[in-house]
Amino acid sequence: MGDSTTADSMSVQEKITLIKENLQEVLKEDIIEDVLVKQNRPLKIYWGTATTGRPHCGYFVPMVKLAHFLRAGCTVKILLADIHGFLDNLKAPIELVKYRAEYYKLVITSVLKSLNVPIDRLSVVLGSSYQLSAEYTMDLFRLSSVVTEHDSKKAGAEVVKQVANPTLSGLIYPLMQALDEQYLDVDVQFGGVDQRKIFALASESLPKLNYKERAHLMNPMVPGLSGGKMSASDPDSKIDLLDPPEVVEKKMKKAHCVPKEVEGNGILGFVEFVLLTVDSLKNGGKGKFVVERRKPEDGEPFVYEDIATLKADYQADKLTPQLLKPAITKALIQLLKPIQEEFQASPEWQDIATKAYPPPEVKKKEKKVKDRGTRFPGAKRGVEVKPNGQIEGNLKDQVNLGTGAGVEAKPDGHIEGNLKDQVNLGTGAEEAMKSLDVRSETACV
Repeated sequence: MGDSTTADSMSVQEKITLIKENLQEVLKEDIIEDVLVKQNRPLKIYWGTATTGRPHCGYFVPMVKLAHFLRAGCTVKILLADIHGFLDNLKAPIELVKYRAEYYKLVITSVLKSLNVPIDRLSVVLGSSYQLSAEYTMDLFRLSSVVTEHDSKKAGAEVVKQVANPTLSGLIYPLMQALDEQYLDVDVQFGGVDQRKIFALASESLPKLNYKERAHLMNPMVPGLSGGKMSASDPDSKIDLLDPPEVVEKKMKKAHCVPKEVEGNGILGFVEFVLLTVDSLKNGGKGKFVVERRKPEDGEPFVYEDIATLKADYQADKLTPQLLKPAITKALIQLLKPIQEEFQASPEWQDIATKAYPPPEVKKKEKKVKDRGTRFPGAKRGVEVKPNGQIEGNLKDQVNLGTGAGVEAKPDGHIEGNLKDQVNLGTGAEEAMKSLDVRSETACV
């Protein structure tokens, strides 16, 4: 359902249809119906995101759904999960958490405004604003007493970064996400289908603390440009919301897009879940996606109003990657334009961006000095014995002409001691040895 009808003029069924549009799965739909029908009040929904890497174009997928929820008259809360970002294997260093949360708020608000949706029912909540309270901490302890280590680890397997030697913070992460449903006072939690195990944990565990069970809405995961999961930490898998046109074009040219292959094709997924839906939100009615021909003589442009027709043409090789990629690039650049213009016009946002994601320090390469040994012409000698018996060099203070450990010249002329390899006998070896012999005997008297 993609028209611009206001929530007040929509029936309950129309609201439910819009809420469920393009979702992959809905758990406990009866809870949603109970709120809208029996309680006759707006549905309260929350979506959370850990404030880690820079938000990318994949964020348009949940943003479009938040726009649907707002259109349906729902009250929407966005949780900027700063503590979660820190807990998830230190993805967000603690000293940067505050700035990244501010950056996320500016980005997400800008994206929603660009989608032309009302945001009067939208609020943004910082996780640390309530997750550090004594009450929340006590509930976290209570929850940890009824959830096993196995269940918590299993719940976070697709969300928390998996490493060889995981820390305990990865087990706390799913528990907090479950508890957030209670402390944000919502009816529904929304997220990607990768969150399903955490949602199941919340449904099972919250009633054990005498808290009510919530419904859960899940959107599909759109593959990244490289074919796998779109990730903020993998620059090749995503396009940043602030990437300039030339970078967008370059990344899109390299994107994984196998001809005639529909399943797992992230490029087609982006058209389905973002471009068609965004056009619908902006302009009312059905969304439209236009693909220009390479040459005017090849015919009229392809105009798609539904994803099924586009997929059929792609599978039949009527629509090729060579035609599809430039069309997506053009549409995406237009989609990003108002967001980037707002960024360029805001010194505050630019300052926050620099603080949240400081440029990496450029390490100067240290020039390695090749050790050519003390016998190499011109090398710095440890010790040099002059013909007149005088000792020179940067290790001369360690030379012992008697029985010590540094260097000892024996009466027969050979050198002993742990520094003997650093002794240079100069240009007159015989004279030097004679001098050493004399001084050695004198020193031993």
